[in-house]
Amino acid sequence: MPGDTPVNSQITDSITQANVTSLAEAPAVSMANTYQVFGQVVGASMQNAVSNQQSASTIDLAVTTQGTSVLYNLSAATASKSTAEILGGNPVAESLTAMQAAARAF
Repeated sequence: MPGDTPVNSQITDSITQANVTSLAEAPAVSMANTYQVFGQVVGASMQNAVSNQQSASTIDLAVTTQGTSVLYNLSAATASKSTAEILGGNPVAESLTAMQAAARAF
């Protein structure tokens, strides 16, 4: 303590104790702030993950619906033509067709 000062010694002791308290609590307060920010960041990243999953689910549903619609709207002629193209040139399919024609002849 300084020697004789015009300020009461109780006031200087009070200010000294307040300064020591501030310095002593600083590491704990800074760690608490760090943990709070970390918790907020983790929470925001979880919210973003859920939002991205919901968006992907919506897009997947739209793609599935569009694909199903395309399949249901194919005409019978298109289906039979594609079947003939697949089976044409296939020796097993051609021999089965010949055997069916022979069986029908009797």
